[in-house]
Amino acid sequence: MKLDSKYFDAIRVKGKSSARAKPKAPSCAWEGCEEPGVYKAPLGRDFEGQYLEFCVDHVRQYNKSYNYFSGLNDDAIQKYLKDAMTGHRPTWSMGRNGGMPSSARSGRAGAARPKDPFGLFGEDGAARPEARRPKVRPLEKKAFENLGLEPGSPGEEVRRRYKELVKQLHPDANGGDRSHEDRLREVIQAYKLLKQAGLC
Repeated sequence: MKLDSKYFDAIRVKGKSSARAKPKAPSCAWEGCEEPGVYKAPLGRDFEGQYLEFCVDHVRQYNKSYNYFSGLNDDAIQKYLKDAMTGHRPTWSMGRNGGMPSSARSGRAGAARPKDPFGLFGEDGAARPEARRPKVRPLEKKAFENLGLEPGSPGEEVRRRYKELVKQLHPDANGGDRSHEDRLREVIQAYKLLKQAGLC
């Protein structure tokens, strides 16, 4: 270490007598009180982040009588409490056109319906039933043929045809004749297959 350094010469040591005195606390904000005001209390609803400084006795007294909602009527208090549930941020209802505020919804009334260049959706915006129908696989096609129906027939027609064939082929309807038993089994299996596939 060089004792003749310009940095070393610039260091000054102050004695205890010249030590800084602590800053004096402001006096209590209570009228007529001369005690130091070291305790903070909120100033009011419209003055967020601002505080009054009181002594310990007066801050207790101030806090007992403090009312954040003083000067507001019941409707304003309820509105504030409801908005506080969402952090006082705007919210929108869910559902149809729920992704935008009501003010923006009213201006976009004509723009609510998307374009449908291929005609996939009907007048009310719902998909057409034939567009939702699953493709018929080979086993399902054979099941339709066993019931004597065209592949892709509606479910109501499949159920009606199944009931007709069971009534015709059942041994009780034929006086106990079991000659149609194999055909009855085919019809029942075909109906079960179509039911499992969701086609009836």
